[in-house]
Amino acid sequence: MTAAVMGRPGSTGLRVLRAEWTKLTSVRSNVWIALGTVAVAAGTAYGLGLFVRPGDGRSGSWVVTSGFVLAQLGFLVLGVLVGTSEHTTGTARTTYTTVPRRLPVLAAQVQVTLLAALTTASVALGASYLATGGVRAVDAPALDLSVPGAARALLGFVLASAAVALLGVGLGALLRHPASALVAGVLLVLVGDHLLAMNPGRTTDTIRAFLPSSGARLLQDDAALAGLDAVTRGPQLGVWGGGVVLLVWVVVLLAAAAYRLSRHDVR
Repeated sequence: MTAAVMGRPGSTGLRVLRAEWTKLTSVRSNVWIALGTVAVAAGTAYGLGLFVRPGDGRSGSWVVTSGFVLAQLGFLVLGVLVGTSEHTTGTARTTYTTVPRRLPVLAAQVQVTLLAALTTASVALGASYLATGGVRAVDAPALDLSVPGAARALLGFVLASAAVALLGVGLGALLRHPASALVAGVLLVLVGDHLLAMNPGRTTDTIRAFLPSSGARLLQDDAALAGLDAVTRGPQLGVWGGGVVLLVWVVVLLAAAAYRLSRHDVR
């Protein structure tokens, strides 16, 4: 964030927000990450849709949203880069000298990331719908919004994607190192869940239920959620339970980042 932008009398929240938005959109790599995330979501959904047959128990909404399994990494990277940007570019001291209260900067980063993630996720969902049109017309089930929970699953794709991006902001702002934040994020949203799933049991299923990866439940229709709850030995979280777990992780990490930002020196 440049002193020219923030050096005007009264560093208002709106000026901080504008500066963060300019910083986000002016970095070419962020644009490529968003475009790459859309492509990965659509490509993965198409690839997985090729293997779905009628009788597999998969719904049309699952085919459309299945790209989330890899696309979430793009949202995580975007959030981490926003959260660590001040510390990796060496502008932290300048920024926080210009905005001594510091927290408005973090709040602005959260807002611009949320807007960018919601937009990217919506475009990715539309691209996935178009990409899977052919396979849904052949062997994969058609997208039927009258199926209980199907519309919620589509909305869940957008919401879960945005939440993962905010999780990245929280980790980035807390750890301040992109590599550390990315490793921690990948462990929380992807690797940890898969490792625990290889050893099912009451303890491991309970841990899985309270990892951020539980937010993927938002992408499941009612029948898929019932199937998941039928085999788990951990707590049954209900329809929105996974989303609540993910939201709590986001809030806790952002609160921890805000505490560190307000109480500790920046470099």
